[in-house]
Amino acid sequence: MQTVRSSRLRVQRVQAVAVPSKPPTSRLAKRSKVEIIKEQSDYLRHPLMEELVDDKTFINEEAMQLMKFHGSYMQDQREKRAFGQGKFYQFMMRTRQPSGLVTNRLYLVMDDLADKYGNGTLRLTTRQAYQLHGVLKTDLKTVFSTVIKNMGSTLGACGDVNRNVMGPAAPYVNRPEYVLAQQYANDFADLLAPQSGAYYDIWLDGEKFVTQYTENPKVTADRAFNGFGTNFENSPEPIYGTQFLPRKFKIAVTVPGDNSVDIFTNDIGVVVITDAKGELQGFDILVGGGMGRSHRNDDTFPRLADPLGYVDKDDIFHAIKAIVATQPTAGMRASTAGVCFGARHAYSRRPATAARGGRPGCCRAG
Repeated sequence: MQTVRSSRLRVQRVQAVAVPSKPPTSRLAKRSKVEIIKEQSDYLRHPLMEELVDDKTFINEEAMQLMKFHGSYMQDQREKRAFGQGKFYQFMMRTRQPSGLVTNRLYLVMDDLADKYGNGTLRLTTRQAYQLHGVLKTDLKTVFSTVIKNMGSTLGACGDVNRNVMGPAAPYVNRPEYVLAQQYANDFADLLAPQSGAYYDIWLDGEKFVTQYTENPKVTADRAFNGFGTNFENSPEPIYGTQFLPRKFKIAVTVPGDNSVDIFTNDIGVVVITDAKGELQGFDILVGGGMGRSHRNDDTFPRLADPLGYVDKDDIFHAIKAIVATQPTAGMRASTAGVCFGARHAYSRRPATAARGGRPGCCRAG
């Protein structure tokens, strides 16, 4: 403790330093098996690429963990097991559809795929996406490539990345704020989509498929911008790096007065703010919500999000990146059940004051 005297007052400065019992380098952070698999996968490629082309009806554990990022889970259909034949392996495929928007063309394709390669059902999820069940390993490439070539995607529908971005369930086309909510749900999905190209290497053999859809140029520019230190420099995955996130991440966008997306249960909640003329001004941000909980684990619990602050429309992509960036650096990687998330500072309306800090906010955001 140091005492500093002046002519008018006395100030006591107290400095507390926690001294580790061992040098920091001798206590490496503990990581789960899944974290190692992600790091050694060449950005979600191996051993998934090799496992998909062999003669087995299933893929191994390492490939199964990577398969999630591509939008699929391996499952066992008990009702179809044959005596003495072991498990009957099949796959569930989930789509990524920001705001639940589906073109007529994609719906017809998904309906056809369900009959030809699935179990005849096409299911809707609570996060506004499709799930197609019963796909055999030999049919995976046909199903995935067909979805991609018909204006759909499964990239990031599962796995430790940002999941499908939700929007208002009834997007009124005559109300500007609803149109904006749908637009920004799509932009956030593009902003946080994996960028390494592994998805197209596996399902389209590296083909650069050209569609009529083009990404918002501001999304592209703001993803690459690293003025606030949110990116992994010179990485094929500028936001996620080699290990991606410690667990799944969820975002929802809505308008004032419409909570059909259950905004407080998301890692990030975004509320569109317009003026009296319907012109976009900015966004209110909430952080730290989630419904995830592990049975008999009191360290995990559902939690409502906290209001973080207001973000000007020009800064919103930087704000989203900064919040997501707290996960790889501050999130626990020993177990997904212990991941905490939050943010310390709100963005002001000036880009130069964007903050990158994080305070513990929730455990196991759903």
